[in-house]
Amino acid sequence: MEGGHIGSLLQLTAFIIVFGGTVGAVMIQTPMPTFMRSLKIALWVFFPPKIAQKEIIEKIVGWSNVARKEGLLGLEPLIEAETDPFAKKGMQLLVDGSEPDAIRGILEVELSSKEHSDTQAAKVYEGMGGYCPTVGIIGAVMGLIHVMNNLSDPSKLGSGIATAFVATIYGVGLANLFMLPMASKLKAVIHDQTQFREMIIEGIISIAEGENPRNIETKLHGYLH
Repeated sequence: MEGGHIGSLLQLTAFIIVFGGTVGAVMIQTPMPTFMRSLKIALWVFFPPKIAQKEIIEKIVGWSNVARKEGLLGLEPLIEAETDPFAKKGMQLLVDGSEPDAIRGILEVELSSKEHSDTQAAKVYEGMGGYCPTVGIIGAVMGLIHVMNNLSDPSKLGSGIATAFVATIYGVGLANLFMLPMASKLKAVIHDQTQFREMIIEGIISIAEGENPRNIETKLHGYLH
């Protein structure tokens, strides 16, 4: 609007310094499996996994009705049809006749491990958001050093100064417009997934304890938001 043009912000050298330095710093502090996991869950920012809360409540109530009529072994034919691995594992524990406390313990360990793994992956982007501005300043200083070394050649001053300022913009912009918002979004998605699995655990335990299907449905509806 003020007569500037977007081309003035396109500096490959500044981008390489900021993005490359940030990724390098994060890779040093992050175990490789966690870093690779962070790349896989990046798509969750735009395409989060579907969390079908109402559908799973209907399934759990249906499982409860089957268990009351046919016993827990009546659930065995339904295990293979279940697509959610976490719910499938819970059903298998039910059919195997595990005690409610044992079922809860096994599923909570898996839930905790999964949540920790995904949260650490989300923190990779949080780390990038912390490094980006600092690396941007490094890029700016490098650009100014380049300018100082070429004061006798005015034709090289412009590119050096541009790299210096653009590197700062890249550092602050990548951190606050991409990395930190991505980390927050991923944490929100992970929280929703954790709550979803907690609901499954509560439903499985209720079936194991022989609760009334209507009571189970009422209890699980408390998780809806």
